[in-house]
Amino acid sequence: MATISIRRIATAATLLTAAATVTATADTRLQGGGATFPAPFYKRLVAEYQKLNPEVQIDYQSIGSGGGIKGFTDKTFDFAGSDAPMNSKEIEGAGGADNIVQVPSCAGGVVPAYNLPGIEQPLNFTGEVLADIFLGKITKWNDAKIASLNSGVALPDTPITPAYRTDGSGTTYVWTNYLATQSEDFKGTIGMGKQVKWPVGQGGKGNEGVTAVVNGTVGGLGYIEQGYADANKIPYGAIQNKSGKFVKASPESVSMAGAGASEDMKGHLIAANIWNQPGDEAYAAASFTYLIVYKDLNNVKSKEQAQALVDFLWWATHEGQKFAAELDYAPLAPAVEAKVSAALKSITYKGEMLTPKM
Repeated sequence: MATISIRRIATAATLLTAAATVTATADTRLQGGGATFPAPFYKRLVAEYQKLNPEVQIDYQSIGSGGGIKGFTDKTFDFAGSDAPMNSKEIEGAGGADNIVQVPSCAGGVVPAYNLPGIEQPLNFTGEVLADIFLGKITKWNDAKIASLNSGVALPDTPITPAYRTDGSGTTYVWTNYLATQSEDFKGTIGMGKQVKWPVGQGGKGNEGVTAVVNGTVGGLGYIEQGYADANKIPYGAIQNKSGKFVKASPESVSMAGAGASEDMKGHLIAANIWNQPGDEAYAAASFTYLIVYKDLNNVKSKEQAQALVDFLWWATHEGQKFAAELDYAPLAPAVEAKVSAALKSITYKGEMLTPKM
């Protein structure tokens, strides 16, 4: 009988230890979601971080910037990803600017991806031509305006099918804001935003949906994130930049677009536009993408979970930057990283400062 009792006590102790382990794991589970633009980078960051910190479980849902902001505002997400910085209405909905920390995590390019069998060399575009395509003014691939930019290329008499995002998207925000700098007609009719009304073309949800439209339609032309295009071997063209040079998106050309952006960064609600920047090597349709959390993390379950979130954000914007270029994103420049560091050091949990693990 004594032996059975001892065994029962030992078994109970084992179960309690296991329960405690499960509880600890649950306490360090972080839920984020939002932008599809940086999703491949974020998923790599999560995988690498969890190798170093197996006790922290992180899930990032690639559902679009609009969904990320909604999840952040209603506090179903511990952190959000958005390609567009929060606007005044979104900031108000989350309790005001003093309540939010928003930092760039990397930069990337939005590229004009197309489906034109037989065309091997990357095509050249101007912002004006791209705006006219999405306005429905240019409808054929052999239009004189496209042909003049691509001397020697036998462009087909194929209809252009513009492909666009149907979900609230930071990629759309970047694309429309860039095209609005190139065409007053585009600015006045379609406008800028994460979700706009397109007059022509076919829509798809996420980078995946736009890619499906492009790949499934000879003559399709859509805007997608560069890293996604490279990973899926989708052809895309060069865009003429502010200095008059035709430049394809790359980590280097996107970094050039972000040069000097740190001067516009202030406080803990950081935002800076880097599309249509000067410089011979700068890519025109470039943008930062952002990570967003509450300045006081009282929306999470415990101080341990809050600390885990701060530690992950610090690692992602510092040591984790080495993975950016591998996935065709531009890592943060040192001056930008310094502004991010200051913002992350301002995060608290129920008023208590949280020091990131460096």
